[in-house]
Amino acid sequence: MTLSWRFSALADRHRALGSNLEDWSGMGTAWTYDADPYDQHVAIRTKAGLMDVSGLRKTHLIGPHAIAILEYITTRSVAKIQPGRSVYAAILNERGHLTDDCVLYRNGPNSWMLVSGTGTAHEEIVKQAAGRNCVVLFDDDLHDLSLQGPVAVDFLARHVPGIRDVNYFHHIHTTLFGAPVTISRTGYTGERGYEIFVRGQDTRLVWDTILSEGKEMGIIPCCFSTLDLLRVESCLLFYPYDNSQMYPIAGEPVGDSLWELGLDFTVSPGKTGFRGAEEHYRQKGQERFKIFGMLIEGDQMAYLGDEVWADGKQVGVITCPSYSRLTKRSMAIARLDVPCARQGVKLEVRGKSLRTNAIAHTLTFDDPEKKKRTAKG
Repeated sequence: MTLSWRFSALADRHRALGSNLEDWSGMGTAWTYDADPYDQHVAIRTKAGLMDVSGLRKTHLIGPHAIAILEYITTRSVAKIQPGRSVYAAILNERGHLTDDCVLYRNGPNSWMLVSGTGTAHEEIVKQAAGRNCVVLFDDDLHDLSLQGPVAVDFLARHVPGIRDVNYFHHIHTTLFGAPVTISRTGYTGERGYEIFVRGQDTRLVWDTILSEGKEMGIIPCCFSTLDLLRVESCLLFYPYDNSQMYPIAGEPVGDSLWELGLDFTVSPGKTGFRGAEEHYRQKGQERFKIFGMLIEGDQMAYLGDEVWADGKQVGVITCPSYSRLTKRSMAIARLDVPCARQGVKLEVRGKSLRTNAIAHTLTFDDPEKKKRTAKG
């Protein structure tokens, strides 16, 4: 990997599992293990898996002006978020195009944490905080361990009183194995799951103990690539890998609207005044494409960037493929021309090693009513 300025406390654990620690936002990340990612996919869908997603950027905003900064740079009505709750939000540029997505946590009256990926969130925060009464701290020490799957709550209930009462997109400050942690009812799998934010010095303790004590329940370590198999089924986009930054549109600058990406729900009803708001609303109905699902014939998984054809012309590109051993289905998230983004439209996949028929399919493939991730008790 390239020279990193962020240190993973679990580097030795990942190497022992076969990872080469590839770079993700400057932190060594276990993209692959020696184990089969399809087995890990099955584990998360049927039992539980533990992933290290610490490459996510964690930024704390402390002070009375934090709320104004977040109101401007995100699409959500931030003032309505209560302490102990979180929300998924988008960050736009002046053209109304997505430049990052994030989960925004409110920890107190003037205390927030914004967790983002590889986009512009941190830069936007720093720029907007200049000269304001707000401290901004990019937290390299805080690690993020994601325990995802149907038995995750049963395991945590042994150690964390009240964990069953933590609702979707809520979080608590507690202890786990004696270490101070924040546990959030969030994740990136479509399953009932939890993210455990833990200090670097306690990360090995939490990681090792979950895997050792959870082994009898079927909890196993899972690599980052397994998330691609899961997120396709659950319609979870990954900036910039599903965007024109990765698959440019000929003759146009990179950048996609929330309407095109199906992320317009991240704009709180009636909200104005956020960066790119006017352009966002103006672009409604002017979509050049739609992010949509594809159900592919056969048992072979497509590849990133495979072309999608219909009626003798290219009408899209596969941005993320998946295959499930549980449902025996080959699926994909794809960018499709608007007329083709309708349930049942006949398509063809043309790739380097695959040429087969497919149909356009509404997302999500797994748990469309989101009953698993929002389950109570």
